[in-house]
Amino acid sequence: MAERSDYTAGSIEVLTGLDPVKKRPGMYTDTSRPNHLAQEVIDNSVDEAISGHASSIDVVVHEDGALSVSDDGRGMPVDVHPEHGISGVELILTRLHAGGKFSDKSYQFSGGLHGVGVSVVNALSTRLVVDIKRDGKRHQIEFAHGDVTRPLEVIDTVGKRNTGTTLTFWPDTSYFDQPRFNMARLRHVLRAKAVLCPGLKVSLTDQASGEREDWCYADGLRDYLLESVRDQEVLPPEGFVGHMKAPDGGRAQEVAWAVVWATEPGEGLTESYVNLIPTLQGGTHVNGLRQGLTEAIREFCEFRNLLPRGVRLSPEDVFDRVRFVLSAKLHDPQFAGQTKERLSSRESASFISGVVKDALSLYLNQHPDIGERIAQIAIESAQSRIKSEKKVARKRVTSGPALPGKLADCASTDLSRTELFLVEGDSAGGSAKQARDRDFQAIMPLRGKILNTWETDPAQVLASQEVHDIAVALGLEPGSDDLSKLRYGKVCILADADSDGLHIATLLSALFLRHFPSLVDAGHVFVAMPPLYRIDLGKETFYALDEHERDGIIDRLEAEKRRGKIQVTRFKGLGEMNPVQLRESTLAPATRRLVQLKVEGDDTIEVFDMLLAKKRAADRRAWLERNGDLAEVV
Repeated sequence: MAERSDYTAGSIEVLTGLDPVKKRPGMYTDTSRPNHLAQEVIDNSVDEAISGHASSIDVVVHEDGALSVSDDGRGMPVDVHPEHGISGVELILTRLHAGGKFSDKSYQFSGGLHGVGVSVVNALSTRLVVDIKRDGKRHQIEFAHGDVTRPLEVIDTVGKRNTGTTLTFWPDTSYFDQPRFNMARLRHVLRAKAVLCPGLKVSLTDQASGEREDWCYADGLRDYLLESVRDQEVLPPEGFVGHMKAPDGGRAQEVAWAVVWATEPGEGLTESYVNLIPTLQGGTHVNGLRQGLTEAIREFCEFRNLLPRGVRLSPEDVFDRVRFVLSAKLHDPQFAGQTKERLSSRESASFISGVVKDALSLYLNQHPDIGERIAQIAIESAQSRIKSEKKVARKRVTSGPALPGKLADCASTDLSRTELFLVEGDSAGGSAKQARDRDFQAIMPLRGKILNTWETDPAQVLASQEVHDIAVALGLEPGSDDLSKLRYGKVCILADADSDGLHIATLLSALFLRHFPSLVDAGHVFVAMPPLYRIDLGKETFYALDEHERDGIIDRLEAEKRRGKIQVTRFKGLGEMNPVQLRESTLAPATRRLVQLKVEGDDTIEVFDMLLAKKRAADRRAWLERNGDLAEVV
């Protein structure tokens, strides 16, 4: 166990109530289910384990919808904070940006600034109870909707060495689309914590089913990765694993990884973590891993003269078949957004790439046979890429009608990657063509509003030039169920974020629902969500979907007391964005927002018919009179 450092109320620094969270919960947590709240509490216990003060974490999902997380760490501080005059635990749970992790005095590594996380759990719970064992006493405090209902009190005595915290919360269902925890996701998160923290005992109990699961791994990353690829042939068969901790001095950094290359294409495990928090959208640590692997394999190929003439390996060639688990531990991780799904700490990329490159270079030269087989996988991927780039443009097809002249097509023909963006307006189409990834993203500008095709006969719908061009670009006849000639895996509607743009998006949605239903049913149609606002603070840029999100970002930046002047820009349309802004906010898969078009419930088609059918004006009027008070008039 680590040397016991002081973790008292004096360790806590306050950077401001919980009202911003209640007003805009989506800015602080994932509101689809309360799983993210559970993860915040679990991460607090894991931080104790990372620091060497806890050896076990037990999670219980109760039948009444509550969830408990228990650890045997030092216990939350119960002494009075010298500046704020309340107990440490109350301060942590009632103030945003209060916690012991802003400096490295109490924690060397932690999951970011958790003063936000656990107070958000309190704000979004109807009830929360904390049971603390510390200094030979058992303390308890209770909250409701973020406010103290039972002050901190000593309820029992315990042994001096019996320490830890149990936090139980009842999520407020009014904030969530689904009130129950997703057990599969919870199980996955807890198992990953055990994998990433060797020796940590983790358990999950579901009281409703009576099931209990336990995890504890000695050689976690390798076992976890190889278990996920046990039905595939991979190289190296035993996995390429490594671990490195930066020397003392400067910022503390640590990285561990397990990597294999699949010999056949397909889906596989690609998971990354920072301080044991899953980063679902990757980030700079994954970029560092990719760069390190690429540089080592390039060097190996050049030294052994393996590259055919004219072939240069790109990071995508090397990384295409990689299956990996990456765990980084950083002293002060910076994340893009409060839900911590993408790491933005720049220094981690250079540290990880250097460490991985050195380790892989050594491995490849010690195992040249395996090295040459891995290199061959990357070379074949590069040759395939080069061949597709040299292909005559896909527009010049030999069969079927000529593709529309305004279509800027992509090089790839792989349906799992290709995307067609139907873009409102020629000016926006020009920016989109510059912003896209030419390898897999195609752009087709639409001039003006398309026809309302809801009542148009399928035989007549192709009389519209815009609809005709869309059908030809897709390779799909209206009303057809044959998707064998479909040319894109994703069809994305991209219109302005204003009312005109919403009208165009509605008309296109109606076109696909009425005349291309097989495309919708197969999950190929999406609506892009471009931002309406850009917020700049110093060198940082944030994008907001609407006024609600804009206000939430500004509130958060002000609560964090960031230095600098906040500047807000409203985009009048897609054409106003430069290509870089359009790429990072709307087109890049890692940072964009896409909503899949789905038909849910039996009344969806009926609602569309009422809204779009010309003969149902009376029904529309009645609907507006009945629901007009729900509209927000700006």
